[in-house]
Amino acid sequence: MQHRQKLLHAVLYALMTLSLLWALVPILHMILSSMKTQVNMFEMPPRLFFTPTFDVYEEMFFGRGDFPQFLRNSLVVSVVTTALCLLLGVMGGFGLARGNFRWEKDVSFWVISTRMAPIPAVILPLYLIFSKLNLIGTTTGLVLAYTTFNLPFALWMMSTFFKDVPPDLEEAAMIDGCGKFRAFWRVVVPTAAPGIVATAVLCLMFSWNDYLFASIFTGRGTQTVPIAASLLVSQSGIKWGQAMATGTVIIMPMLICGLLVRKYMVRGLSMGAVK
Repeated sequence: MQHRQKLLHAVLYALMTLSLLWALVPILHMILSSMKTQVNMFEMPPRLFFTPTFDVYEEMFFGRGDFPQFLRNSLVVSVVTTALCLLLGVMGGFGLARGNFRWEKDVSFWVISTRMAPIPAVILPLYLIFSKLNLIGTTTGLVLAYTTFNLPFALWMMSTFFKDVPPDLEEAAMIDGCGKFRAFWRVVVPTAAPGIVATAVLCLMFSWNDYLFASIFTGRGTQTVPIAASLLVSQSGIKWGQAMATGTVIIMPMLICGLLVRKYMVRGLSMGAVK
């Protein structure tokens, strides 16, 4: 019996190692390639030890291109969208969790069903509405588009998290003199903080990585980093050095953010799992 368990553990560890290599090797290759010259980038076998060069990054950030503007647009749109989704999602999710109205389950399903719609089905009506409101090619239009797609997800997630917070905590706070809003702000929100962090990270990742919405609703001065990556592919070829560096810039903020909040992510996404 012990021999079988050891064998099973060995197989599981081997599968985990292979999965980790499958995920990390392409990322590591991209990061290393962004610090190589064009000649060293395509050497076979790939060279792991070399003298790094940061000429590509210097050209991207301090050259004549528009990459700093792309990066600034991505940061503004992602942060504002996440803040809006959290503000509305926390309040709406708490209402769904504590509303106790007749059609609660139907409303919850309707909310998340709007998130299930394929993106192309959402883009056309949004484009027609935004064109009437002169929002095409503006940062405001892109923020509204992202909020439209992220908010149902945030509402559904926060509703689930708030349902796992015992109502007794609010009642105890109200007995001690807190009003309804103060009990919500002082007791419920801190208790559901891991779920709020998990929702914020997921909304931020979608807004930061999105290409389709950005390609439709942005203009020359409002394009984001994923659009910058697509511009490196032309009829004359692919600018591999800039492509690798742009890919590194795209993944690094989300990677660092995920590492910083990984404890809250695990707690948030597993809230209520034991129950």
